[in-house]
Amino acid sequence: MVDLDAAIGFVVAHGDAVERARLSWLRAGATPSPELLDSAEVGQTPTGGWPAVWGTDLASVDATCFRLAELDDLGALGRPAARRALDWLASRQQADGGWEEDAALADDAPWWARPGDPEARLYLTATVTFWLTVADLDAARAAAPPGRWSTHPPDPRWSAHPPDPRWPAGPPDQATGSPHAGNQLAGNQLAGNQLAGDAYAGAVQAGVRALAGQLQPDGTFPSYLAVGWLSAAVFHQQELFYESARIQVVLADRMPKLSPANAASLAAALRRVGVDEQHWTLVAARRRLTETQRSDGGWESDDGHQFDVHTTLAAIRACR
Repeated sequence: MVDLDAAIGFVVAHGDAVERARLSWLRAGATPSPELLDSAEVGQTPTGGWPAVWGTDLASVDATCFRLAELDDLGALGRPAARRALDWLASRQQADGGWEEDAALADDAPWWARPGDPEARLYLTATVTFWLTVADLDAARAAAPPGRWSTHPPDPRWSAHPPDPRWPAGPPDQATGSPHAGNQLAGNQLAGNQLAGDAYAGAVQAGVRALAGQLQPDGTFPSYLAVGWLSAAVFHQQELFYESARIQVVLADRMPKLSPANAASLAAALRRVGVDEQHWTLVAARRRLTETQRSDGGWESDDGHQFDVHTTLAAIRACR
């Protein structure tokens, strides 16, 4: 069994102020101070994304998704900065439903996000589709009356909108001025009212089609393994359970050799969209995390020890 107390102690001992605030949100839903949230959002470009190179105004799809993951751990996906970033990501979708970095980032983008690389393009498509899915999922939850939310979006006839710390100004599809307020699927409108949680439905559906078109008969993708677990999470939320299960069979088969960072990210993604903690893929992921937890309570990052706290936070998110 994962030793969560030891993992928490590792983050407290080695994390910076933002990482400790992320821990507090994950543990108890503690809202960070406005000053800390401002520091976590620093560097946003005028277009809404975050840059790959500090101090520039050229936003990066990959860097923006990474920042959204951090803000999610602070309960900040409903703040204006994250909402501008989500809108920017949706606006960057290409005609075939995919995403790719700006060609101007060819020399600066990491190898997994290099423009012109089909594997990187598929990875970014899975990543952005995941975060737009999460944003709509949170908006739907925020709009649901107490006790009425399960794993499905609320009925649009429900009129109560209780406050939610993730969406202090209301879900993005109910906020005025959102460029994607009209982006919805047919059938999600009743008596002229848009279903809460559909702000990015059109972009998500196009992204899902792009991903499904690349899913191989054996449950793999012609890209990095992360595309698999991100797509499995998105397909699950879209009720494409057969496609999601095909991918998870592959993931479970590879689980015994997954790095701690990959096992944590996989489990965190599935849990984020509501996959039951007793699902066999998540049970296998927790087993792998138990096997790889160090005696100091942390887990090793694939990107160097300076990112061990980040990996440990992902593991805590996956197991909480």
